[in-house]
Amino acid sequence: MRLHHESNPDTLATPDGHFSQCTAVPAGASYLFISGQVPRDAQGRTVGVGDMTRQAEQVFANLQAALAAHGATFAHVVKATLFVTRMDLAGEVVAVRRRFYGDSKPASTFVGVTALNDPDWWLEVELVAVLPGTAPASAA
Repeated sequence: MRLHHESNPDTLATPDGHFSQCTAVPAGASYLFISGQVPRDAQGRTVGVGDMTRQAEQVFANLQAALAAHGATFAHVVKATLFVTRMDLAGEVVAVRRRFYGDSKPASTFVGVTALNDPDWWLEVELVAVLPGTAPASAA
């Protein structure tokens, strides 16, 4: 069950991607802030050097693991920020994101940057989620 409400007010442009313009969260909910995840496996090895789809799969698998460690899923995500060094490959990131998000369309910012911490990384994603079971009963 989602604890938040995604919306696209008529006064704003319709999103041209898999996201919502706004996400409202009820008072009393607890948040999970996930630091930027990069294409590294659990042993710290970079995955998918030169392959944006593989990097995106690793990044979103890392995010999924972080959410699961707190009892959450992508349905609980209310805000995403994506940093991409190869905007020409953004479509690959969007396709992977859509697979992991399913029907969820959290508020989202997609930023083209010149570099990340390691030159082999083309993608970094940070999330904010609402933890399940933390919103008041009236928000359900």
